[in-house]
Amino acid sequence: MSANLQDAPHGMNLVIEIQDGTIYIGRFDMTNGFEVVMHDCDVFDPTKGGDPDHWVRETATYGVDVKHRDLTFPTAGVSRWRALGDIEKLA
Repeated sequence: MSANLQDAPHGMNLVIEIQDGTIYIGRFDMTNGFEVVMHDCDVFDPTKGGDPDHWVRETATYGVDVKHRDLTFPTAGVSRWRALGDIEKLA
């Protein structure tokens, strides 16, 4: 996958990681360079503890636990994105 979020495929479930440890998983809609728009999302909050890798793998295995129908967040701080379908599932 490209490092540039502008190249992300519309409508695909993505894992978007932020430099502060926050992780967004959901259906990517678009980015205008300043904001990311996603739908049917869940968010990993690093301040609440937990293992982010396990959370991502669990989501890849069982599906997104939708907590936000529509979500917008700044593109600043995005460190990488991956397709959820490319994530290794739990054994």
